[in-house]
Amino acid sequence: MPILQVIVASTRPGRIGLPIATWAAEAASQVGAFDVELVDLAEFDLPLLDEPNHPRLRQYTKEHTLRWSETIARGDAFVIVHPEYNYSFNATIKNAIDYLHQEWADKPVAFVSYGGVSAGLRATQALKQVVTTLRMVPIFEAVPIPFAGQFLNDEGEFTPNEVITAGIAPMVNELARLHGALSTLRK
Repeated sequence: MPILQVIVASTRPGRIGLPIATWAAEAASQVGAFDVELVDLAEFDLPLLDEPNHPRLRQYTKEHTLRWSETIARGDAFVIVHPEYNYSFNATIKNAIDYLHQEWADKPVAFVSYGGVSAGLRATQALKQVVTTLRMVPIFEAVPIPFAGQFLNDEGEFTPNEVITAGIAPMVNELARLHGALSTLRK
């Protein structure tokens, strides 16, 4: 079965991205179209891009880059769970994307965004420009979460309403449809 990687973009202490991504990964796995992996950028601790060669060459010299490359290379589709910082995406996800090149190509990507009143949609729009440069295919279907903190329970778990929950299946199904079409380009 193809692999969907749900990437936690925030590494900030006290972040709510991890509980949101945990929920998104569990909900995506229930759709049944993918094996789902949770990929937490905090576990990779990538420094600001420190490779001496351009990523398109895949001549990585650092252990953290090799581990990051192996992880992303095995993914067939992605959901990036990201906050909005100052009308855009956070630096951690940009740095993680910039570390690699070919590993991202010809794979579909969706977004679960969160923030205040905009629900992270401004950040998603900015992030779409970045991923298309790497030949990723962003989809229309997304799960924007306004005022995301209101959906955390006393244990810190994300407990969305039915409107937010209803967005997962269409998003995952579209990722699966595009994965089928794009997988021939990766062979």
